[in-house]
Amino acid sequence: MDDGRFLAADALPLARRGALIAGLGIMLAGCGSSDADDLLGDYQQRLAEALEVEPPEPQPPANIGAFPDQDQRLFDIPDLRESLLNVYALRECQITSLVAERNNQLGRVAVPSQRWLYELELWRLLHACSGSEVADNLAEADRERLIRLTETKTEHLPWATWNALFGSSEWVGNFSRASRPLPVTPEIDIDAHLAALDYLHESVQHQFDPDWQPSGSTLADHLQVLSREPLTARVLRSLMLTSQRLEESNRLLADALENPTTCRQLDDFHGSALRSDVSDYLTRLDDVAERWLTAVNALFDIHPVSRPALEHYREAWLADVAANGNDTPPWPRYTHALATHRALLERWSAQCALTQQRQEDGTRG
Repeated sequence: MDDGRFLAADALPLARRGALIAGLGIMLAGCGSSDADDLLGDYQQRLAEALEVEPPEPQPPANIGAFPDQDQRLFDIPDLRESLLNVYALRECQITSLVAERNNQLGRVAVPSQRWLYELELWRLLHACSGSEVADNLAEADRERLIRLTETKTEHLPWATWNALFGSSEWVGNFSRASRPLPVTPEIDIDAHLAALDYLHESVQHQFDPDWQPSGSTLADHLQVLSREPLTARVLRSLMLTSQRLEESNRLLADALENPTTCRQLDDFHGSALRSDVSDYLTRLDDVAERWLTAVNALFDIHPVSRPALEHYREAWLADVAANGNDTPPWPRYTHALATHRALLERWSAQCALTQQRQEDGTRG
């Protein structure tokens, strides 16, 4: 049979009390049951009935790992340490107003994406100026300063591009541990989230291309899309939950198949609406996990720089294979659990078919 279709509160100020309650609500939401868990639990129950054995006791899956702290995620980009006179000497490079804007109060508290746009524009102005007649007409000390600033900002730009993503609340929130598994029904606009990653990928790819024109509003719109759902966390939680339930079911199947096979409910189980619903959910999970985690890993890869803590997180939680000596990440763990489950179901079907054939042969004999 083809089984490919299976798949002390009163003393607190009011505002603080409200924040505490909201925080507890988020934690409880992340740790509570879900419609996916209900579906998979019902499936385990139905499988046990078909095998005529006791159902497994479902165990809560572990949470995903904590995303690295800010000091582990981001690069420290030094401010320009040039006097006003030195900057003014490069006024024909059109950088004076940009530097003044960055150094004012609003510039110091700008969100990471705005700081990236500043660093990008500053590098472009310095890069263009260093190769123009303006540089030839500068005094020697000013020309050397221009070259030094251009080299420094060329080094800093990939850091700023990295910080723009990994310092943004929208992207950091994508890895929130207070997240639930994906819903059983396809309620999330995955394509909009993938389009956001595509734009971020494009921004990194073209950061040194003066002909590529970034859009602050477009960048903000895509980051806003990412803030709607902690999609990375939800995918990982779904993979971990489903792996846990499949592994529990696999132990149930393997133990049952070591004894004389029970086949009376095999056909009813295979043809049940519940199995079809689970198959549909796992098909969607397969598709979403592959598309999303592939895009997330591609976004990591396009950056020419990285931080060790993020690489460790990626190996542990986002990889499609396990690194040597490490625990299996959610994606390959799920793939293995699902393949094992399909093989066990096929073995059940084959044993039942063989039993039926022997019975028919015995009757004819």
